[in-house]
Amino acid sequence: LGLLMALDVPQERGLGHLDQRYLDGLEVCRFPLLPFLQPLPLDWMYLLYTIMFLGALGIMLGCCYRLSCVAFLCPYWYLLLLDKTSWNNHSYLYGLLGFQLALLGADRYGSVDGLFRPQKQNAHVPLWNYALLRAQVFIVYFIAGLKKLDADWVGGFSMGTLSRHWLFAPFRLVLSDELTSRLVVHGGGLVLDLSAGFLLFFDATRPLALIFVTYFHCMNSQLFSIGMFSYTMLATNGLFCRPEWPRGLLARCPPWLQRWLPSTKPPQPSLDCHYGGRGAHGGLQPHQHLAAAFTILYVLEQLFLPYSHFITQGYNNWTNGLYGYSWDMMVHSRFHQHVKITYRDGLTGEVGYLKPGAFTQSRRWRDHADMLKQYSACLSQLLPRYNITQPQIYFDIWVSINERFQQRLVDPRVDLVRAPWSPWTPTPWLLPLLVDLSPWRQRLQELEAQLDGHMDTVFIADFPGLHLENFVSEDLGNTSLQVLRGKVVVELVEQQQNYSLQEGERMQLPAGQYHKVHTVSPEPSCYMYLYMNTTALELERNLTRLRELRERVRNGTEQSPLPPELRPLLGEPPPAGVPLDPVVSLFLRREQREQRREKESSLAQRLRRFLRRKFFLFRR
Repeated sequence: LGLLMALDVPQERGLGHLDQRYLDGLEVCRFPLLPFLQPLPLDWMYLLYTIMFLGALGIMLGCCYRLSCVAFLCPYWYLLLLDKTSWNNHSYLYGLLGFQLALLGADRYGSVDGLFRPQKQNAHVPLWNYALLRAQVFIVYFIAGLKKLDADWVGGFSMGTLSRHWLFAPFRLVLSDELTSRLVVHGGGLVLDLSAGFLLFFDATRPLALIFVTYFHCMNSQLFSIGMFSYTMLATNGLFCRPEWPRGLLARCPPWLQRWLPSTKPPQPSLDCHYGGRGAHGGLQPHQHLAAAFTILYVLEQLFLPYSHFITQGYNNWTNGLYGYSWDMMVHSRFHQHVKITYRDGLTGEVGYLKPGAFTQSRRWRDHADMLKQYSACLSQLLPRYNITQPQIYFDIWVSINERFQQRLVDPRVDLVRAPWSPWTPTPWLLPLLVDLSPWRQRLQELEAQLDGHMDTVFIADFPGLHLENFVSEDLGNTSLQVLRGKVVVELVEQQQNYSLQEGERMQLPAGQYHKVHTVSPEPSCYMYLYMNTTALELERNLTRLRELRERVRNGTEQSPLPPELRPLLGEPPPAGVPLDPVVSLFLRREQREQRREKESSLAQRLRRFLRRKFFLFRR
């Protein structure tokens, strides 16, 4: 763990780009768990990260072990609590493992401390140390499996596009994309998470479990950007094996090498261990009773915490709690179609708009009511510096979760600066997820499958009494709206005309204009946009014609001579005074990019780019 955390600090913890993450003197909105937590000045943050990095190295070497654990643990939890937008399950797990190691005797074998303290060198480790770590890893697997019993995961909607990754190409040789997604991605992930902890625990099933778990985490390391998590879980496999396996492995090394490695002799007794009837002096000591009680209470707490969201109801959104301590990994996928931030001057009534993400470096606030409340409070303090008095902040956030309709997350009519929020009660301005529309997902997939390669679609669901304001770009020359359920009124703003549409009806929308879609039915309305990027389509047609023309010239089937502006297609410079056609220029750039991609697609080139990127990150 110490080695992996030392590698994690410059990467996911952010030491390699600390000056970009904590911007001294700039107006930035942050999202700490506790309001009084604030980042230190940049120089002190560098010092804090250095202490955490040295602590991780100390854990790895077993040097000043307890002090190293504290040096790593305190900055780590401070930084984790300082920024809720960086929360995820594996970062939370690192903090838990660091806390456990601070209490355990992980410096008894192959440690620097053992060289100076003979009573620690090659000494027994109490069994509760192993029990605690094994229980933690078991909980990660098993609770993740229980969370995958969610209907969205079982139905194959959580990671619908993951089966298209090249890692699943062998499965697609015998299965369709849909079956690969349902059986391999979703079904395989569910079965592995539910069974991995049990299979690793028993000697008879452990070899099989090690094969599947290793394959699983190696795939995850390529599928997701999750830092050191896959390698950390691979390292925890050894916890379930017999405690003497490192000693047996080192015994196989050549004798000249064993002199520099930890001892392969049997371990010496430890005062921290209780040996029962084998010569024990007296019963259990008080600290041993305390260790047993702590282990039981800790495991119970870890089993309870992923289901404790009925207490912290203010952090519940469409999913329960802040993402990070529930082990619901990859169960929910989101796609944001539209985010609008509106401000209103409290004195003059002037209305304006902010770019989504203004004054912040994260996008996680879009999905969490507590962060939206923090963001609006921060904006209300910053906007008066720009002559906006008593600002009111309104959010209009459209998001689809697990391939459902795009729908609003919060009520756009509520001023979040003055809206109530408490961590202990439900958020009143949070709009409910329209779960009764979930069965529509199969039909939405069928509708998408009926479209040709040039058409795109967006599926919308909206609440009664609300409206969607939208602008159709001039590039989208063929855009229409079709009602799937309910009743809407389409208002063409510039033409000042209204059109009423019911289920099954459709209308063409003018390009380059605003329109509003009002939901007037008593139940939520469902409709879809069908659009075609006519500009991009015409460009692709022109590029195709240029490609065909060049092939005809090269094979001699083209009879007429090329005009001067097209001579660069054959690698010739354009004649003097003849400007390079923009379409021809784009065509040549695409050709060069494809040639470069083919040249750099080998495994050696990929490895070289990876090592070069990591080298510059650590050097920075």
